[in-house]
Amino acid sequence: QVQLVESGGGLVQAGGSLRLSCAASGHTFSDYVMGWFRQAPGKEREFVADIRWSAGSTHYADSVKGRFTISRVSAKNTVYLQMNSLKPEDTAVYYCAARPQRAVAFVYWGQGTQVTVSS
Repeated sequence: QVQLVESGGGLVQAGGSLRLSCAASGHTFSDYVMGWFRQAPGKEREFVADIRWSAGSTHYADSVKGRFTISRVSAKNTVYLQMNSLKPEDTAVYYCAARPQRAVAFVYWGQGTQVTVSS
């Protein structure tokens, strides 16, 4: 049973930084893609970034390119999202997700962690 547990959210001023963590367990993730999504109040959930666990290749939403960095540490089975130059519009619940590389959609989801950026 795959489990994803996020941490690291909080309140930060605009221009500040936060690092989110996603501790993954219950599977060997070398053939998985790990992702971060977010959902702001009244809006649909949107893609933020993803990373292929084995190759380390990454993709980002245009809105976060150059500000956010996704990474993973295999020894800790943990995925990170380093968020710099935060803006009020980055305020959302951030979710960690996982899918097998062959899958189209993300299958496993964490419970989410709140990020609030004040102006």
